Amino acid sequence: MSDARTPAQIEADIVRRREQLAETLDEIGVRVHPKTIVGDAKAKVASQVDQAKGRALDAVQRAVWDVRGKFVADDGSPRLERLLPVAAVVVGLVGFLAVSSRKRKG
Repeated sequence: MSDARTPAQIEADIVRRREQLAETLDEIGVRVHPKTIVGDAKAKVASQVDQAKGRALDAVQRAVWDVRGKFVADDGSPRLERLLPVAAVVVGLVGFLAVSSRKRKG
């Protein structure tokens, strides 16, 4: 089996392969460089933090809407049958804390 290429073609092929090899080695060098590895790790962590923040925000928004739904009707009017007992507990708690605070001072 003989190679039908000319010496010039063989030399051109060798030059092309050397250039490809040099490019591949440069790419590998960039990928394994510590700055690249650190940058990739930082980007991955930042992405995960952003995703976690997004999930947390969604959870908070759902919780707020759930609570709002318990105290506000669909038409936007307050549900007094639910608000008044909560308000009474809050007023009672504030009064208790005020009395307790005065007892400690006096």
